[in-house]
Amino acid sequence: MWKDYSIGFIKKNQASSISVLAAAFISALLLSLLCCLFYNFWNYEIESITLEEGEWHGRIIGTFEEAAVSDIENFANVKTAMINEQLTDRPNLAVDICFYNMRTIYEDMPLIAEQIGVPDDAVSYHESLLSRYLIHDPQDTDPPLLLTFYLAVLLIVSASLILIIHNSFAVSMNARVHQFGIFSSIGATPAQIRTCLLQEAAFLCVIPVLLGSLTGIALSFGIIQIVNILAEGIAGRHEAGFTYHPFVFAVTILVSVLTVFVSAWMPARKLSRLTPLEAIKNTGELQLKREKKSGILKFLFGIEGEMAGNALQAQKKALRTSTLSLNLSFLGFTLMLCFFTLSGISTDHTYFERYQDAWDVVASVKETDIEDFVYKDEIFALDDADSVIYQKADAVCSVPEAAVSDEVKQLGGVETIAGSSVSTADGIYSIQAPVVIMDDRSFTEYCEQVGAASSGTGSVVLNRIWDSINSNFRYKQYIPFLSGDQSTITLGNREQTTETIEIPVLGFTQEPPVLREEYNDYALVQFISLSTWKQLRKVIGNAEPDTYIRILSEKDRTLAELNCIEKELTDILGNDITYETENRVQEKIDNDSMLNGYKLIIGALCALLALIGISNVFSNTLGFIRQRKREFARYMSIGMTPDSMIKMFCIEALVIAGRPVMTTLPVTVISAGFMIRASYLDPMEFLKVAPMVPILLFIAAIFGFVAIAYYIGSKKLLKCNLVDALRSDYMG
Repeated sequence: MWKDYSIGFIKKNQASSISVLAAAFISALLLSLLCCLFYNFWNYEIESITLEEGEWHGRIIGTFEEAAVSDIENFANVKTAMINEQLTDRPNLAVDICFYNMRTIYEDMPLIAEQIGVPDDAVSYHESLLSRYLIHDPQDTDPPLLLTFYLAVLLIVSASLILIIHNSFAVSMNARVHQFGIFSSIGATPAQIRTCLLQEAAFLCVIPVLLGSLTGIALSFGIIQIVNILAEGIAGRHEAGFTYHPFVFAVTILVSVLTVFVSAWMPARKLSRLTPLEAIKNTGELQLKREKKSGILKFLFGIEGEMAGNALQAQKKALRTSTLSLNLSFLGFTLMLCFFTLSGISTDHTYFERYQDAWDVVASVKETDIEDFVYKDEIFALDDADSVIYQKADAVCSVPEAAVSDEVKQLGGVETIAGSSVSTADGIYSIQAPVVIMDDRSFTEYCEQVGAASSGTGSVVLNRIWDSINSNFRYKQYIPFLSGDQSTITLGNREQTTETIEIPVLGFTQEPPVLREEYNDYALVQFISLSTWKQLRKVIGNAEPDTYIRILSEKDRTLAELNCIEKELTDILGNDITYETENRVQEKIDNDSMLNGYKLIIGALCALLALIGISNVFSNTLGFIRQRKREFARYMSIGMTPDSMIKMFCIEALVIAGRPVMTTLPVTVISAGFMIRASYLDPMEFLKVAPMVPILLFIAAIFGFVAIAYYIGSKKLLKCNLVDALRSDYMG
């Protein structure tokens, strides 16, 4: 009997049924698409990191016996422990460690270091990989929150999609309380009515949910293929493969099914609390429980404004789902636009604006010491080009507290500025001292530029420290680190702290050589010649395995001209050594191509968010207009003119569309302000490129689609038969 009734109701109310079918299909499709894309982009990030940096979680570099590797493997949570031959430099060993449970890595690694007898500073963590699993250093007061932001936006959008199904189904179900009250009065039990509603929900939504989920998977596969085609020419990028985890499918289906179940269950639960007489009296109309004057609407629009305000107040609870859904969609849309706008500004600051005049072509010669590089003369012979050949090494330097500059002392000392980056003992600071070893010719030219002595053994000290108290990381200001009165500086081996050597200081400067390098903010960088390095290497050690060649053209070059220089460089290097080259202009083109790809993806996601919000507005508005047939039939029966009704519709549409915009925009402005402040960017930089056009288009789309929905509903209402509208139990 109930099966026949459900099928009969669905056939007689095709418009309502189609609305539920469409809502279930669209919501499941978009939810599946978003979850699938997020999973694939997350998986691609992990693949990129492991390909570039290796698949390790923690690393220990120190002096210990190889037998200790077995002890590490026997540690309960350790999955693998392998010696990294590339980083191993006897007597120091480098061991890459992977864990079963990565979330305890910051607790386990110090215990492992203690067990094999190495200091804590020998331990390092694969932070870029760990952050993709939302694992951060508990001591880090400013952890990376990019993935957390993505997850927050995903949850906001997913909640909005879930509300589409809930609202479309709930409107249809709640409108039928009167009908089920009649059934209850003739003996139908709440259990029977719940069964009826649930079987209707299953009949209407199971197939659309499955089809929507499968279509979302297919669309995500297509989008990834399009991204691969667009990014095909980008150097250094690996192709994104499509992956799909059963858990993602299970979550999508489970959330959709639970939403349908809850949406069908709630009217039955409501009915079970009503007596049959109360249910029969419920005609499905929205009643104003307590009169509330709408002063602003009455002042602006007259009596129609007051009536529209009362109607909206009566619909307040019913419209709650629609309003929440639209707020979530619009909030996700605007936050994503603001975030990526700020990200683009930050990229320009940290890379292209900083390094665009520092290099044209760079080559990394693998596993080659600078003193063993035999093509120096050929490199220097390149026409109209300034070339530097250099290698890097790690060291530490010892500086007496008295040698610190007055500017540092006025700010509270090195500890106040640098914190734990600098250690002190017995009045002596131990400071990181990265060493840049330059070929003799380039070092002599650099000394002449900064006014330092170019002859003899010694180093030019980059005498600066970041004033972290009076400036931020975005707009750094530097002050002198040392007083500049020292004639010598003591350098030591980073690993063997007892091994030190004292060398002359050829000069102090705050201007580093023009290289594509970024230096530690709290270090005393040492620039030395190859000749000096030959005298220091046995003590200092810790040289990086690669040698770098930086070529800077003496005039502006086109891509074709830089390609010629790059070709000449590769011809010189030949095939007997391993190297990688980079071209600045090509790098910029690749970066722009990548950004355009990101913009395409972001644009598609933003359009998707817009579609979600608009779908909510359209389906909900039409649903509530259908539910109010009796209300408007009664207005017409007492002489309300069509023009007055249309005016009332327009006022309601204006409020429904405008309220989410007015409530969400302040949240967006506050959130954008927080992101700007957290990024230490000048607000004017953001305002110049703020995504106002897409936000305004989205707002216009909201108003436009609400207007269309009300227009369609008003035409249907104005054409309805008054007697049928007041009599019929069906709202189709």
